[in-house]
Amino acid sequence: MNETCKESNPKDKIGSKKAPMSTLPAGVLAEIGVAMMEGKAKYGAFNYRIAGIRSSVYYDALMRHIMAWWEGEDIDPASGLPHVVKALSTLVVLRDAQRNGMVNDDRPPISPIDYDDLNAKTAAIIEMHKDKSPRQYTRDDPVVPLEERTNGTN
Repeated sequence: MNETCKESNPKDKIGSKKAPMSTLPAGVLAEIGVAMMEGKAKYGAFNYRIAGIRSSVYYDALMRHIMAWWEGEDIDPASGLPHVVKALSTLVVLRDAQRNGMVNDDRPPISPIDYDDLNAKTAAIIEMHKDKSPRQYTRDDPVVPLEERTNGTN
């Protein structure tokens, strides 16, 4: 028997071939809902479907949130929501605007990135230094105050 279908229910054969909603994490969707409600309170619900958006504005917002998260600030102080959730909601608006033809695409002219070449260079650098084992620091490491650091140039 097919694990995705229950033989006693003919709807399973049809329903299991439709866009799955059961693969979406409900908690994350609920957090995105709160972030989208913040946008509704600030700008009006679905304003981006009527007024449209500029790609650069959403790219900038996305990068600010994801860089803040990357640098260790988990929560956006302005909203109290996780930066990752704010980044996701930014992408949700961007994608919805794309789907509805409401994006002013002000991205710069195309400048292809040759990832195959960059990946080969990365592999070569790793290979070149494979005999070394430098310490990789993370946010769990203690921060040494600036006045206690020495760099040999006193």
